[in-house]
Amino acid sequence: MNSPLTLERIVNKLPEKFNPDQAKGLNAVFQFRISDAEPFFISIDDQNCQSSFGEHEDPNLVLHLDESTLIRVITGEQDGMSAYLKGQLRAEGNVMLATRLGKLFSR
Repeated sequence: MNSPLTLERIVNKLPEKFNPDQAKGLNAVFQFRISDAEPFFISIDDQNCQSSFGEHEDPNLVLHLDESTLIRVITGEQDGMSAYLKGQLRAEGNVMLATRLGKLFSR
């Protein structure tokens, strides 16, 4: 039986779910500001991925959402675009990067 998906598990597992083929030449920092949990960021530097808790000083994209929305989007229960359209997700910065997130990580 799988243990419930928590923010800590998500942040720790992201590098394992990373698809380096989708990140050729990509150098970007995705900051996640979680309204009801700790912030974290993912930095991608040409096919390498690292994730850590905290605030990055210069992210390319900042996503604002709550923990339950993040978990629904990551598990595929909810599409990121539908979360955005429903106002559950806000993006600042290079929003075109947000469209790449789904391809960069496998479920």
